[in-house]
Amino acid sequence: MCSRFRDGIWAIALTLLVCGCAGSDQRRPVAAQANVEAPAPRRVLRIAADPNNLPFSNENLEGFENKIAKVIAADLGADVEYVWRAQRRGFFRHAFKEDGCELVLGVPAHFDMAATTSPYYRSTYVFVYRADRGLKIASFDDPKLRELKIGIHGMGDADEGSGPPAGFALARRGLQNNVVGFSIYGDYRQPNPPARIIEAVAKGEIDVAVVWGPLAGYFARRQAVPLEVVPVSPAIDPPGLPFAFDISVGVKKGDKQLKEEVDGVLARHRREIGKILDEYGVPRVLAAEAPSATVE
Repeated sequence: MCSRFRDGIWAIALTLLVCGCAGSDQRRPVAAQANVEAPAPRRVLRIAADPNNLPFSNENLEGFENKIAKVIAADLGADVEYVWRAQRRGFFRHAFKEDGCELVLGVPAHFDMAATTSPYYRSTYVFVYRADRGLKIASFDDPKLRELKIGIHGMGDADEGSGPPAGFALARRGLQNNVVGFSIYGDYRQPNPPARIIEAVAKGEIDVAVVWGPLAGYFARRQAVPLEVVPVSPAIDPPGLPFAFDISVGVKKGDKQLKEEVDGVLARHRREIGKILDEYGVPRVLAAEAPSATVE
């Protein structure tokens, strides 16, 4: 509620009170007012999120995790209070232990630093390339990759080419010299730093990128040229490297009641959450699926 509207409501309430007390019987309304209990304060959900990380979250509440958090809070009759923190090493320790947060959205299922809910979506890493190249790549075994510059995200500086899981799959095939590394952290002075890798594909600076699906699906739509977004196939690269993951809400460990409440919300609003994910272009796969089709 904006301050002007709130102030207006209080002004009307004060006027009614003054007018009521100005009548011939002033004591009765005052006595009735004394017996009215103040309303209980609304529940607050304290959530840790990155303020500069679309399509997931930002401080303007434009990310799909912001939208899903709003669904959760509305169902529980609560307000959301964000603690903004860039997602770096130590994010979860700060969020749960130092910042007093209760929830973090977008957490891998069975993540050991939180109690995780049932998954609310499952997505996959994808290949991203310009549609006008006609590459039709869906597998790390495609021989065309040997002639291409392949962008992947890493945890370090932009010149570091290693990074799970794509870095391992490419290195196992002797393609490490084809890799162009992009820091997942990027330049935080710019909006949404991880998006630089998608922009590099659109500009022709790299030929193909292997990127987490939600990031690719969102930013591919926003480039000046059409991009193909194709799930990595198979979903598990032999002998056992996964490229598809279940995503849950992370709840502060020990808060069993809140975890059960959020599980209930996710079940009740599964269709609404699915629509939000669709609006943001999040590619989704089934648990037993080996994805290979282009994501629209």
